[in-house]
Amino acid sequence: QVQLVESGGGLVQAGGSLRLSCTASGRSFSNYVMGWFRQAPGKEREFVAHITWSGGITYYADSVKGRFTISRDTAKNTVYLQMNNLKPEDTAVYSCARSSSAYYLGSVPAARPQSYSYWGQGTQVTVSS
Repeated sequence: QVQLVESGGGLVQAGGSLRLSCTASGRSFSNYVMGWFRQAPGKEREFVAHITWSGGITYYADSVKGRFTISRDTAKNTVYLQMNNLKPEDTAVYSCARSSSAYYLGSVPAARPQSYSYWGQGTQVTVSS
């Protein structure tokens, strides 16, 4: 069984920074993709970023490119999302997820929530103006 636990959310002023962590346990994560998604109240779940566990290939949503950085520490089984220059529109519950497939299918397929089968509970990020 795969378990994903997020931490690091909180309240921050616009322009500030937060670093989210996603600690994974259970089955092997080699060759899988780890993604960060977010969901604001009344909105659909939105892709933020993903990274391949083994090769470190990254991909970002246009809305966060240049401000957010995804990384992973394989020794700690942890994926991070460093968020800088936060904006009020970044306010959402942020969740990490592990892909269903052990093969990297490309940036676009790996940005779809349907490509992921294990999800964490999420952590709230609130950015005040």
